[in-house]
Amino acid sequence: MKTKKTIKGINPGKYSIFFVLLFMILVSSLLNKNFLSAGNMTNVARQLAVGTILAYGEMILIISGMLDLSAGSVLALSGLLSVGFYKNMVQTMGVYPTLTIAFFLAIFIAVLCNIFNAVLVTNLHVPSFIATLAMQTIARGIALLYTKGQNILQIGDYKIIGQGQIWVIPTPIIVLAVITIIMWYTLKHTRFGRSLYAIGGNEEASIASGINVNASKYKAFIFNGVLVGIAGVLFMSRVNAGLPNGAIGYEMEGLTAAIVGGTSFSGGVGTTGGTLAGSFIIGFLNNIMNLSGVDSYVQQIVRGLLIALAVVYDVRFKSRKVNRVILVDDESKKSVEP
Repeated sequence: MKTKKTIKGINPGKYSIFFVLLFMILVSSLLNKNFLSAGNMTNVARQLAVGTILAYGEMILIISGMLDLSAGSVLALSGLLSVGFYKNMVQTMGVYPTLTIAFFLAIFIAVLCNIFNAVLVTNLHVPSFIATLAMQTIARGIALLYTKGQNILQIGDYKIIGQGQIWVIPTPIIVLAVITIIMWYTLKHTRFGRSLYAIGGNEEASIASGINVNASKYKAFIFNGVLVGIAGVLFMSRVNAGLPNGAIGYEMEGLTAAIVGGTSFSGGVGTTGGTLAGSFIIGFLNNIMNLSGVDSYVQQIVRGLLIALAVVYDVRFKSRKVNRVILVDDESKKSVEP
């Protein structure tokens, strides 16, 4: 059987997403001289922080055979309650103690919502698509009820988290870098990470091999909740307001980044580096279209086509992989025949 050639031991297909990213950077820099400026690169990275963090959560769930359609609404709810708590308590407790509590409050709220999702999916056997769609409506409704549909303005020093910087590096970029390292280590070097790949690849085989599938799914949703809560704080502090209608459609941005980055909807496939690259591909595409003055409606069409291409590639790649496995199995059987 023919084997795929590699260059100096590197499989080009494995790193194709990074080649695409480099190609996009090259083309974009030729289209607009301001693209590679330090200011533009910093702004793109700052804007991508929230979407990339959500994409990591989506990636974890998709790898294990699930997904989350409620991320944008839970982000809004957790961030909004965090802002409300901060604004009501800052005069009593001071800025930084209140800010710290508000930060962890957002995470707590998002984790609670994801535990609700986990109960529906693992204990009541509701498909994750339906369970998280229900949570999407519930969370958005609670957010609107909490403020009667009004925005929370004048949030003071809460904006430090999303608009501040350490030395010259914006805080959102630092938070994203730390989360990226944690994600990479979790998926690559922990038993929990390996169990997610196993469950997404073949849940029945995972059960037979002794993996506690329900516990792993709960952990995946909780991990996603932590990420959504952090994203909620970054989002609200960056826009300098509590927006009950904020982050609408952000779950689709996360899903798109994960899928473009190589995470397979079939489960069992996905990497932190790929998702990060996918997020930056989308971010750079949006940025160069804005710099080039492309109509916003055309931009929507382009993003939709990008999603379609990514899903088609995922399906075709999965099909080729299955066919290759069948071919190898057939040839191995022939080789042992007398």
